[in-house]
Amino acid sequence: MDFIGELNTDYKERTCICSDIYIMETKSGQQIYQDYIEQITPKANLGSRLIKAFFIGGIICICGQLIVELLQNWGGLEKEDASAYCTLILVLTSVILTGLGVYRKIVNFAGAGALVPITGFANSVASTAIEYKFEGQVFGIGCKIFTIAGPVILYGILSSWILGLIYWIGKIFGL
Repeated sequence: MDFIGELNTDYKERTCICSDIYIMETKSGQQIYQDYIEQITPKANLGSRLIKAFFIGGIICICGQLIVELLQNWGGLEKEDASAYCTLILVLTSVILTGLGVYRKIVNFAGAGALVPITGFANSVASTAIEYKFEGQVFGIGCKIFTIAGPVILYGILSSWILGLIYWIGKIFGL
């Protein structure tokens, strides 16, 4: 439904004529905006989205476990070393897939299932760097690379510091 009309001088109400129906009604600007948003927002099937996220996130985690097992059994690495290499391999794979434009398709299909594991974090850093590379190394990539990942890093460090402080105080008091 397209709205045709003029804003009143107080900008709180708009007289709308619904195209092809010519119905006059007065709505607040906020209500017009809400109607517009409801009209253009695609209706999502929550069950389908949950299943996709669960399976794709699970597949990413299974790949990680397979990498750890292969590095332990065939590479002769200890579990901690194999886990560290697994993290590096998953991050590198995510960055390469982001650069090729494949990871965006995975995210569009799986939603949070592809964004929650460490691959999603690597994707957020790499996609920002790719997006701002035309603005230069310093003002483009250097300034913008952590626009998405920065808050994750900040709040991760802050929450671990606060929990460490609580743990330390608890140890002092014998808790």
